[in-house]
Parts: sequence; C-alpha cells; structure tokens
Amino acid sequence: MAKRKVAYRKRHQNRFSMFLVTLVVVMIMVAVAVQSVELQDKIDSYASREKQLEQQIAEEKARAEEIEEFRKYTQTKAYIEEVAKDKLGLVYEGEILFKEEN
Repeated sequence: MAKRKVAYRKRHQNRFSMFLVTLVVVMIMVAVAVQSVELQDKIDSYASREKQLEQQIAEEKARAEEIEEFRKYTQTKAYIEEVAKDKLGLVYEGEILFKEEN
C-alpha cells in the first residue's frame, strides 16, 4: 500500500511538473509573439520613414540641380543684360523704351 502512495505521489508530482514546464513555455511563446508584433510595427514605421527620407533626398537633389543651373545662368551675358534692363533701367545705345502710362 505504501508503494502505491509513493507511486501515486510521484505520478502526481510528475504531472504537476509537466504542467509548470508547459505553462512556462507558453508564457515565453506569448512574450516572444508580443515582441515580434512590436518589432514588426517598428520595421514598418522605419520603412515609411526611409521612403520619406528618400523622397526628400530626391527633392533636394533636384533643388541643388536647379540652383546649379541658376548659378550658371547668372554668369551669362543674357542674365547681366536682363538685370541691367530691369533693375538699373539701362539700355543699349540707340535702343528705345516704351513705357505704359498709369
């Protein structure tokens, strides 16, 4: 009879130990799943941020190109003539200006 009680106790302890091990494994799996979802959200936000930054880089490159073209234009004779006519009111010799009356 004593052997039966010992065997029953061992079997009961074995089941309880297995239950605890299973519970710990399930808890670890849940924690990993939660972390995985959080990491995926971060990855998605970083990907959208990366796209925004790439678009901004492209815009800035286009702007830099426009600035470079303007810099080249400002060194031409046509630009100098335009500024002289518009801002300084200068004209070529023999050129006639027509102005509107207000």
